[in-house]
Amino acid sequence: MNSGKRTKLKLAGDEPAAVGEIGDAKFFSRDLSWLEFNRRVLAQAADARVPLLERVKFLGIFSSNLDEFFMKRVGLLRRQLHAGGDQALPSGHTARELLSEVRAAVVSLQEERFRIYSEELVPGLSKVGIHLLRYQDLAGKDKAWLSEAFRANIFPALTPLAVDPGHRFPFISNLSENLALLATAPLHPAHAAALGATGGDDEAQFARVKIPPTLKKFITLPTHTGSKDVRLVTLSDTIRNHLGELFPGTSIHEQIHFRVTRSAGIQRGDPGALVEGDNLLTSVEAELKQRKFAKAVRLEIEPDPSPLLLRQLLDKLNLDQQDAYERAGPMDYSALFEIADLDRPDLKEKAWRGVVPSRLITDPASGSAGMFAALRKQDVLVHHPYESFRDSVERFIATAAADPDVVAIKQTLYRTSPDSPFIQSMIRAAEAGKQVACLVELRARFDEDRNVRFARQLEKAGVHVAYGVLGLKTHSKTSLVVRKERQGLRCYAHIGTGNYHPKTAQLYTDVGLLTADQEITGDLVNLFNYLTGLSTPQAFHKLLVAPFNMRQRFAELIAREATNAKRGLPARIIAKFNSLEDLDITERLYEASQAGVKITLIVRGFCCLRPGVKGLSENIRVISVIGRFLEHSRIFHFAAGQEDVLDGDWYIGSADWMHRNLNTRVEAACPVEDPSARRRLLRILEVSLEDGRNAWELLSNGNYTRRTHATDAPADSPGVIGTFATLMADAQAG
Repeated sequence: MNSGKRTKLKLAGDEPAAVGEIGDAKFFSRDLSWLEFNRRVLAQAADARVPLLERVKFLGIFSSNLDEFFMKRVGLLRRQLHAGGDQALPSGHTARELLSEVRAAVVSLQEERFRIYSEELVPGLSKVGIHLLRYQDLAGKDKAWLSEAFRANIFPALTPLAVDPGHRFPFISNLSENLALLATAPLHPAHAAALGATGGDDEAQFARVKIPPTLKKFITLPTHTGSKDVRLVTLSDTIRNHLGELFPGTSIHEQIHFRVTRSAGIQRGDPGALVEGDNLLTSVEAELKQRKFAKAVRLEIEPDPSPLLLRQLLDKLNLDQQDAYERAGPMDYSALFEIADLDRPDLKEKAWRGVVPSRLITDPASGSAGMFAALRKQDVLVHHPYESFRDSVERFIATAAADPDVVAIKQTLYRTSPDSPFIQSMIRAAEAGKQVACLVELRARFDEDRNVRFARQLEKAGVHVAYGVLGLKTHSKTSLVVRKERQGLRCYAHIGTGNYHPKTAQLYTDVGLLTADQEITGDLVNLFNYLTGLSTPQAFHKLLVAPFNMRQRFAELIAREATNAKRGLPARIIAKFNSLEDLDITERLYEASQAGVKITLIVRGFCCLRPGVKGLSENIRVISVIGRFLEHSRIFHFAAGQEDVLDGDWYIGSADWMHRNLNTRVEAACPVEDPSARRRLLRILEVSLEDGRNAWELLSNGNYTRRTHATDAPADSPGVIGTFATLMADAQAG
């Protein structure tokens, strides 16, 4: 493969990782490891090197992540516990013990979040003219202005709901902000007569006001003419101080601000387990309607709440005391995205626009033929967001839709944007008479409703829409274009690590391969036939496809490295992905480590493997990179006995090393054989492993320590400026 000078992977600190002793379990808890990942996200909000509004954004991201964790993982643990399943998990915890440890970790994280917010961000914002104010601290004229604004723009949208014999306890929707109160009101004489009563009713009654989710969470107060300062007060604080107008004539005794989180799981089962004959589209639509009524899993409340109101909320929501989280600060920290979006470029990262991949810059006179000619000549590896998603992947599909010689387009869609150009390209292609097939995954968590709408939109345009394979989610990121050429039909493909989502492609780091390799495209033809038709999976020559040959092939590749290490041949594994949870893969990595294989893993999120344990994993290091972009690419390298790191086996694909990716999802990974493409993949890994700014190292006790750079490191090196700035500089340099 590679001739001349050998290329070796440059590792920052090639000395062995610190070695610890093994404890009671060989595996970390997935959930506790995930909370450690979110702790690293929270650390970005505390990092003074990060621009101020980016820090505010990270606080919102941390909070949004935590919401999703409760909806997905805590909801699952509670269901397991209530179903009687409290047996030991691979980490050694029972579900009950794990829920207890999760609570302790979350309380600690919440305290740190409030400290960052109150001691760092709020004062820091004030210094630069962005003032977050409390209603009680406003001057009289500001309160008067706010009262007028309340009556004109807020009051009509509010619906006070009382609980009494004529009014049931209201439904509390997921992630909604609410005010609960106890109040008494004298009976109107007519009402008293109807009830046969002669006096007032002094019994305090429960009432609830929902903060309208359609209104902005911050209200901007007027400033002096010419002032560039921004003064903000929260919507919830404004409503709270005008409750008297919502409940005129009443005496409000107690009130609390609260928020409810509900499980994201559908109680009647996984739609992947549908029996034959069920219509998946209508089934998912029905389940979406049920989701909003899923069980509550968390109650967030302000500190020192009214015991009476708290007890009533817990009873009505069927929650225990341990499910209530008292915490200070904003009730909905995700509202901070409104502040992060303020027009203050001086407080943000400089906007980045991906460069056009040089291999895809073609003569305009060549038209659509130019792109396909480039791919026939050589594979093109694209790396987003450093390289433009619009000028590569979007252009690939748009070009195919417009090219009169293209006869068919096929694509898998897991997630995409509301205004997706891929949807429009496929519709145009279908209207032009091309055969267009789209596999829409209806069960993409939290995107089900959007994908249902896309499916119906595509069907109306004449696109052949499939909804996946019974029992499996289709998570592969693949596109196939079939073109009529002089020699006959020729196929072109894109296989990537990220979704066909133009918005996240600007925020997530992903790689993709554009290729005309006939074996890869032939495998992709078979894969699409399986996804849309009745064929059984055929043998794949180059692609690794889950759940068919991917697990087996990864196991073989790991085992080969162990065998080579025992024979004294070069043996190494370098892998980059989002999460590591699969027990079988982890056990195989442990065995390879014990055989002497040097294993380096770049795992952005949770990792259940324990590195650096004597006699188990002392040859394994785990790095996590967190920063400006969300690390999302999946890259795998196996030495195959080759000293030169550019040789051996290289793959990119859609799958993490998780049980669900390898067993219950349709995933695709493809080999990268072009030397220049391999060199670019090596550069990505090299930079990540040299990172002394954004990288963290996993210790054998489950904690992460932030990596630092050598004091004599060059100012423009990855050790000093980190992964993201380095790769942006690479892209600009061409």
